[in-house]
Amino acid sequence: MSRFTTFLKFFIPSVIGIFMFLVPLKIDGETTVPVAFLADAIINFITLDTIILLTVAAIVLSALLSIIYSWIIKSGSGFMHDVFNTTNFWVILRTIGAVFAVLAYIQVGSEMIISENTGGMILKDLLPTLFTVFIIAGFFLPLLLNYGLLEFIGTLFAKVMRPLFTLPGRSTVDNLASWVGDGTVGVILTSKQYEDGYYSKREASVIASTFSVVSITFTIVILDLIGLLHMFGPFYITIILSGVIAALIMPRIPPLSRIEDTYYNESSVLEETVPDSHNPLSWGYKKAMDKAGASPGPLPLIKEGIKTVFDTWFGVLPIVMAIGTLGTILAEYTPIFSWIGAPFVPLLELVGIPEAQAMSETIFIGFTDMFLPAILIESVQSEMTRFIVGAMSITQLIYLSEVGGVILGSKIPLGLGKLFVIFLIRTAITLPIVIVAAHIIF
Repeated sequence: MSRFTTFLKFFIPSVIGIFMFLVPLKIDGETTVPVAFLADAIINFITLDTIILLTVAAIVLSALLSIIYSWIIKSGSGFMHDVFNTTNFWVILRTIGAVFAVLAYIQVGSEMIISENTGGMILKDLLPTLFTVFIIAGFFLPLLLNYGLLEFIGTLFAKVMRPLFTLPGRSTVDNLASWVGDGTVGVILTSKQYEDGYYSKREASVIASTFSVVSITFTIVILDLIGLLHMFGPFYITIILSGVIAALIMPRIPPLSRIEDTYYNESSVLEETVPDSHNPLSWGYKKAMDKAGASPGPLPLIKEGIKTVFDTWFGVLPIVMAIGTLGTILAEYTPIFSWIGAPFVPLLELVGIPEAQAMSETIFIGFTDMFLPAILIESVQSEMTRFIVGAMSITQLIYLSEVGGVILGSKIPLGLGKLFVIFLIRTAITLPIVIVAAHIIF
């Protein structure tokens, strides 16, 4: 293979990958990225009802095969064993997800499970998007992973990402894909890199729980809900500022700082040291060319894409259905989040937050679903209060109905307890920043 051919093998897939995941586009008046646009196009082409039915089928199949491979067959190897042989906890959770999905689909059972604010919302509003995004991501992520882009970017940014965020330079691409594009895509990308030995347990956990911010599109939806669409500029600047400060602090304190720097397959394949005979640019280019030269052709790429799609469908969708439904049930049918928020009313009043009682009820409810705080606060008169709640619903970042559920369904070593602690710490870090910004703006 000539040097020019190798360069094209690096350049063309990398440019396509960057375009698909990192380039915001204005389509029909809405800001999106090509991956999300294609996912919506698939839903429109196949029809939403068909996608929902396929989603239910995937979740039920996941539960049944998990029971077979985990409790009956047990030993074995290969793709089916890797996906469906799991611990008792995950088998039970996948089964709960299947039960919830079927009940919500046929609209039979307790209103608590099947309503449009709980299981019905998760199944009909969230999972179809995840189902289609996983298809697109499964086939296009290898363009970012396998053709040298991460090696090139990683070498260039190693001296920035390590001191600032304690992360490898190649995580720059993950972080941008999460921030600009979609948090769930970022989690899938991070999980795959972790499984391949490029990130340690700690690094994968930091990236997934610190940079998996919702897309610009969802930010606009939140602003629309709270009636502040005209304030997109200051709102998004506030989110970026608080998110960056949280990203600087979170990796340096527990629980993230205490996660081991060990690897999924017991060994790291990542080396970021630049030899004396090279500068970062020349060494990054050389590593990119080496990776591109050894990269697979179209057939292995398609096989890898199919494996990734099935892995995320069967491993992640049932968990999001189960955890998302349980979380929204807690939020909708119990006063637990109002009780937890009540002690914060005097503090919020002290720092000059109007309608502090209404805001206190939203502080922790965002752990279950990103939209719930905005829905609860949309009738509040104070623009400042709506601004703070809307910004916090995004900067808190961990919510079980999507990003949190996807993290739990992935191989990234973060359990429910750690995710909740991370959520609390992010709240403690970003809330004062958002409040100060709101006082300056209003």
